[in-house]
Amino acid sequence: MKNLLSILCVIWLAFGLTSCELQEDVYSSITTDNFFQTAGDAETALIAAYDPMADLYNAATHSSDFGTDQIYPRPVVARDTYTLFTYDQNYSSQKSFGRTFESPFQTWTSCYAGIERANWILDKVPTIVMDQTRKSSILGEAYFLRAFYLWMLTKNFGDVVIKTAPSKSELDAYNAKSSVAEVYGQIFEDLDLAVMNLTSYATQTPQFGRPSKEAAMALYAKAALYGGEFQTSLDMAEAVINSGTYRLLDSVEDVFDVDKETEARAENIWSYESISAVPGRGTQVPSLYGPASSSGPEYGNSSYGSAFAYQSFYDSFDPKDQRRNLLATSYINKSGVVVPQEKITPVTTDGVLVGKFKDPNSNGNSYAINLPIIRMADVYLIAAEAEAKLNGSSSKAYGFIDKVRNRAGLDDLKSGLGKEEFINAVIQERSWELFGEADRWYDLTRTGKFLTVIPTAVNSIFPVRKPEPKHRYFPIPLDEVNANPLLEQNPDWQ
Repeated sequence: MKNLLSILCVIWLAFGLTSCELQEDVYSSITTDNFFQTAGDAETALIAAYDPMADLYNAATHSSDFGTDQIYPRPVVARDTYTLFTYDQNYSSQKSFGRTFESPFQTWTSCYAGIERANWILDKVPTIVMDQTRKSSILGEAYFLRAFYLWMLTKNFGDVVIKTAPSKSELDAYNAKSSVAEVYGQIFEDLDLAVMNLTSYATQTPQFGRPSKEAAMALYAKAALYGGEFQTSLDMAEAVINSGTYRLLDSVEDVFDVDKETEARAENIWSYESISAVPGRGTQVPSLYGPASSSGPEYGNSSYGSAFAYQSFYDSFDPKDQRRNLLATSYINKSGVVVPQEKITPVTTDGVLVGKFKDPNSNGNSYAINLPIIRMADVYLIAAEAEAKLNGSSSKAYGFIDKVRNRAGLDDLKSGLGKEEFINAVIQERSWELFGEADRWYDLTRTGKFLTVIPTAVNSIFPVRKPEPKHRYFPIPLDEVNANPLLEQNPDWQ
């Protein structure tokens, strides 16, 4: 046990903690001063900066979908608080029932852990003697990750702490919040540097889960759309489209076919890559969507029946829309018997299964199916919205959205729409295209539509849903506010 404690002390010291008390002599240790010496150290530090992604994509990111008009959870304590908007700033239910890992609390802690680790890389790696090309890529990935983590924070919490230097002392950890506009300014600055340092996916030796130059531009396009920088958003989206590096697959169903994930990387610009052969840092997201008691083998070998699509959302699709095939109103059980909709779940007779994350060969609840973070269809819709914001419903804007619609088997969007009608059509297209991908909540909150759309998304389980203006952002975890004397709670939650 003493040896284990010594090892843990060394690890924590390597990531910036300033003390670790043990009742024994320490003859050697690794600190940030002597760790960042070699190319291997730089690579190890970069892996550590990616590690918080595993906690983000274990469920924290996708729990945002539970508050939307697409997907609802089985009504269990702490999970249904997002559907009913009954969570508090202490996340009391989540703590009491062990569900902080699928809450905004996890988003806060994971993102700042990732930012801290990226900051150490950006502080120390420039002085390491190593291959310059690889050094530039490592720095580019660190800038990208810091921008991504900061974007996750601001779209969930609004004004947040900008931290661009590692904590070399306890006082360095105490910082006040910056405005949303300032946060986006930092995101753009980091993405400028990421684009400068990263190489094109077309020239890379595949490193799955790592961002390319085009991934940085795609994230830049989406963040700029959220931040109201529409010309920048359009420029970056078009740069990705015109690069020819990524494309839409011919079939949207192939994007979510676990046996075609190599081909799907032509569309999936950046994904959370799951490997079922390496359990322990997987994701429970696919398990949420299959039938209860693992009774639908095509969904996976471990599924909980924890989340379903609203019947009203299923009904909103045009019957010829191929994306509706990624939803199901029946399934085949282990005996080969078709289970009808009214028997899918005991909590309701109109449950609709979400089929985007199937893996019939999952290793228990360790799935091989990847979770898209940003893909080419998203980029086309970003371009359509940004172009419309700038120039109305132009032929160029129509071209972007029709690319996505046509792939889904739909006709071109109705012509002659006014600017606002067109933008609303893009937001709706995003709903059909990106459901279940942790996107819809942010489309509803960034546009203000959550106050009018969500109250209409009800069923027999959740017959009344009343979001308030304060739900635009989640409350900062109270533990974090109490720990940092410079950190103030979001005004609406005080």
